Amino acid sequence: MSSDINWFPGHMRKALNDTKALLPQVDMVIETCDARIPFASRNPELSQIIGKKPRLIVLNKADLADPAKTSQWIEALRKENTSAVAVEATNRKGLDKVVSESVKLCKDVLERAEAKGRTGRPVRAMVVGVPNTGKSTLINALAGRKAAVTGNKPGVTRDPKWIKTSGRLELMDMPGVLWPKIQSHRMGVCLSAAGSVKDEVNDLVAVAYDTMKMLNDLYPDLMEARYGIDLSEFEVTADEFGYSDKDYELFLEMAKKRGCIMSGGRIDEDRFAKLLLDDFRTGRIGRISLEIPM
Repeated sequence: MSSDINWFPGHMRKALNDTKALLPQVDMVIETCDARIPFASRNPELSQIIGKKPRLIVLNKADLADPAKTSQWIEALRKENTSAVAVEATNRKGLDKVVSESVKLCKDVLERAEAKGRTGRPVRAMVVGVPNTGKSTLINALAGRKAAVTGNKPGVTRDPKWIKTSGRLELMDMPGVLWPKIQSHRMGVCLSAAGSVKDEVNDLVAVAYDTMKMLNDLYPDLMEARYGIDLSEFEVTADEFGYSDKDYELFLEMAKKRGCIMSGGRIDEDRFAKLLLDDFRTGRIGRISLEIPM
């Protein structure tokens, strides 16, 4: 199993530089993260660049996340004096909260503009986030039209772009960016499982294997229901690296239950890896959060 999961192509460094250069043009920053991994899907380099600029954290894809855990994250962020809202951009739910919180964060700016006769001035917000957190989907939902290019894989947006909405916001769509060195293997697995790191640069079997272990630990009932297995038959004591033969047997048994079998009865591990990750990404296993606030 690979211990390092990283993906930082050249356009991401350019995007970070552009973010820093363009920041003075906006009133605030809207940072999208994946509600299933609110810690792993926040870029520490973006935080350094944004500094004290007003910021709203959007926990997007909330329809795929554990609602109880999402509420815990919002409460934890607010205790840190960070504004946060849960959003389902694909279903256009929670958009009103994005607008109202943005207006609230930029109250002073809007009042100064109104004092100068600029009544109705929009809030100018830069939208940032790691790849595949639904940045462009959020922008399109707020704009009410397909103004930003979307896709179910990272690296779709490449250049900054201003997008007007019919409401109180004017949005700058920025490319999704990771950072040069992901801090931990678990964080890398979380980002890979959610699709923020390109599948093409990963060992998908290794990612799916580690994702399976996390899901079995956090949501055993959902995993048993989805894959038709009894986890109690595979209870093990892991080695110093957290792996065991029983874990691998379980991975193969789940693949078998899902029909991932090649000629001769061999298990098709690659096929099952893609199937399990797709099940997680689309919510077919259930509403899941891989992280809880500390």
